[in-house]
Amino acid sequence: MYWQKHLDRPNKDEKIENKILEIRRNNPNYGYRRMTAMLRRSGLAINKKKVQRLIQKLELQVKSFSRKTRKYSSYKGKVGKVCDNEINKKFKVEKPYTQITTDTTEFKYLEKDKKETIK
Repeated sequence: MYWQKHLDRPNKDEKIENKILEIRRNNPNYGYRRMTAMLRRSGLAINKKKVQRLIQKLELQVKSFSRKTRKYSSYKGKVGKVCDNEINKKFKVEKPYTQITTDTTEFKYLEKDKKETIK
């Protein structure tokens, strides 16, 4: 049968595989991109897809790498001036309209420079 001829064929990538294994021994955390760069530096003209395929074939994928995820936070600490708490949660008053409280937040959206031009 035609497919039986493929079984006796020698491995044409054996030289590259040995080189990959040698690089992996020295640098266990190198992925296919760094591995490709090292192979090219050593004088082999090789495609990154082939290196990736050979690494998968040899089961040498790096498992120690994890992508660091962090949620976005715009918090910059205490910014601006915080007034003293003079009411101190004493909302009971004798006369109406002697203490009026609000929750205010200031947003700066226009700024003047030294020449008094608005940015």
